[in-house]
Amino acid sequence: MKTSTREMTPTDAERVVDYFSKADAAYLKGMGADKSKLPAREEWIAAIQVELNKPFEEKQLYYVIWEVNGKAIGHSNINHITFGHEAFMHLHIWDKANRKFGHGLELVKQSIPKYFEHFQLQKLRCEPFAGNPAPVRLLEQVGFEFVKSYETVPSIVCFSQLVNSYEIKKDRFDELY
Repeated sequence: MKTSTREMTPTDAERVVDYFSKADAAYLKGMGADKSKLPAREEWIAAIQVELNKPFEEKQLYYVIWEVNGKAIGHSNINHITFGHEAFMHLHIWDKANRKFGHGLELVKQSIPKYFEHFQLQKLRCEPFAGNPAPVRLLEQVGFEFVKSYETVPSIVCFSQLVNSYEIKKDRFDELY
């Protein structure tokens, strides 16, 4: 199986939004999201598409589409971007049938360099819901280091929750990638 990543195109925005909007409430809760807090579909798609045309220095969101054998199976994105400093990474494989094959590990390894290079990051953070153990092992395998656990509301679509905060700094990135 050949994994690859590419920048999001305007048509990908619908697939990303549908991944969340068509998911059942229990699945979303397992990743720390609250279905009742999701933005309206068309507004969400439009907000993502506005970001596509901005220069890297101005982006508030940036998406990388994950592919296996040329077929899109998920995405990673960053938000809370402070150009030249840090951003927060998110990881999603859209369909259950594509999970647990090790694709995520390879796709995250391909995504991280894009974030560091395009946004001149000094640090990349990822803060998965503490009740979702799947991302923890993956983050450690790709070189992230555990920082702390703390209570927060990670985004507008989330409920208050305990998160595990992980980060990879530029010097570690340079060493590993």
